[in-house]
Amino acid sequence: MALGSAGAARAQTVSYAEAAGLLNQHCGGDIMKHCRGLNLGNGAIHQCLAGNAAQLSPACAANHEGIRAMTEARAAAQAAVFKVCDRDRAEYCPGVEAGDGNIVSCLLQASKVVSQTCTAAIANAGYR
Repeated sequence: MALGSAGAARAQTVSYAEAAGLLNQHCGGDIMKHCRGLNLGNGAIHQCLAGNAAQLSPACAANHEGIRAMTEARAAAQAAVFKVCDRDRAEYCPGVEAGDGNIVSCLLQASKVVSQTCTAAIANAGYR
């Protein structure tokens, strides 16, 4: 399964757990061969795969950059969701105390009336 480019209305994002599964599926052998013993964090595996690009299997070569891009898109979406949804939060969740996912929970409960932009931001962030 080759990973396609993200759509304009909803960026294609994955959680770190999903990314690890995709990397294992597409690049498991390459990781064992070229990146054995590296920690998973801080992009070390992606850096290793990029540094060994000429030796990667076709499946890994076709997918590892797309997987990295999707995890970066998820992180960016999570960082932006509250700014994107600020008007919706003010209108539909006044007085809701921040923390413990309270605002996201409120926005999800009001999903039929929040803006499409906010709805997409919540989905891209992986909160839906």
